[in-house]
Amino acid sequence: MVQSTSKRRLVALDLFAGVGGLSLGFEQAGFDVLAAVEYDPVHAAVHKYNFPMTEVICRDVKNLSGADVRQAAHRGWRLHHPSGPAWDGAVDVVIGGPSCQGFSTMGRRDQDDERNDLLLEFVRIVVEIRPRAFCLENVPGLLQERYTPIREKALDSLRDAGYKITGFDRPVSAADFGVPQNRKRVVILGALEADVPPLKPSSMPVTVADSFARLPDASDSPELMTMDSVGRDTFPISPWNHADSLYARRMTGDEVDPEDRSRRRNWDSSLLTNSRLSAHTSESIRRFELTPQGAVEPVSRFYRLSLSGQSRTLRAGTGRERGAFTSPRPLHPVRHRVITVREAARLHSFPDWFRFHITSWHGHRQIGNSVPPLLARAAGKSIAKALHASPTRARSVLNFGDESLLSMSMAEAAQLFSANPSEMPAQRTRK
Repeated sequence: MVQSTSKRRLVALDLFAGVGGLSLGFEQAGFDVLAAVEYDPVHAAVHKYNFPMTEVICRDVKNLSGADVRQAAHRGWRLHHPSGPAWDGAVDVVIGGPSCQGFSTMGRRDQDDERNDLLLEFVRIVVEIRPRAFCLENVPGLLQERYTPIREKALDSLRDAGYKITGFDRPVSAADFGVPQNRKRVVILGALEADVPPLKPSSMPVTVADSFARLPDASDSPELMTMDSVGRDTFPISPWNHADSLYARRMTGDEVDPEDRSRRRNWDSSLLTNSRLSAHTSESIRRFELTPQGAVEPVSRFYRLSLSGQSRTLRAGTGRERGAFTSPRPLHPVRHRVITVREAARLHSFPDWFRFHITSWHGHRQIGNSVPPLLARAAGKSIAKALHASPTRARSVLNFGDESLLSMSMAEAAQLFSANPSEMPAQRTRK
């Protein structure tokens, strides 16, 4: 039986961390993420910016052992507790979303895709570290019959290690957990000899209009054609965007979310960040003008968001090793352009203090590859309940890492982390 936990902060380790959607959600649920593993140096750098007390390991999980991750967690504990007691080594949860393109219903669903094996690498690390619980996120395609052998191999290994598992029977929709996006995912949870309760849905759906409220319209700032950030006070909220919502007030930090147990960030709320605009031809703009909300523009196949509904799934596109192709971005519901990275972040439930790489290509990929934090928070709350934990709200205010982490090239970020070239994504190529 899982022992009761005091009101201390719980301890989490994040594998396949990206920029930290799972990390943020679990931090909001009362966990301290001591270590995060991410093989892409650019994503690892952005993770380090937003989570400066987390020890970020820029390595390929396949080449790491559980002992390697645990050793990094000791360093992360010291970052969280510079003058406190030594860590006892107990890990409450290992979380992660292994690369899922091989299982994706939007891709080729390749049974032989080498990325499918990353599911087993996640399981290997869990079994080696033996945390009290785990959280595994993936695409609904994982549940298809063709993937039964690899899925059952993973689940059997976890059961043999003593974990009672839930969530492998059907996907959940992020929209049911307060995310303004119809993003379906499989969230598999397990705990040692304890039942993990199902994720608790949100009481009220959030619309695109709710998510964009209080967000200045980047179209009103010509400077954002060449810049990533501008002062919010340089242009007013657009007439179409005067709606208010609880969701938006919490994204801006104007209203405290009583369910959010994360550390407050010391951020400059006067800046509108990650809002560089995309250039469109006059012909594209003409076609966008003719596309009503909730419809698909027939040439580009771009979908226009509906203010009264939720976004479709925000997709990441392919990485450098797969040709670096960009997925179609949604069209703004009112303006005749694709959405900015900050607008995508609102649709994904990232608060406005969270920063992404300054380029649109990296920024949109980082969001599309992330678990929506509010969905991750729901998973974290279920894990905490299974562990009989009542984690406290973090009291300290956290300063970010160096802002240069947000603009690093692959080479610069690789040098920062002393990344092994053989473990990094392949160079970006186009044909």
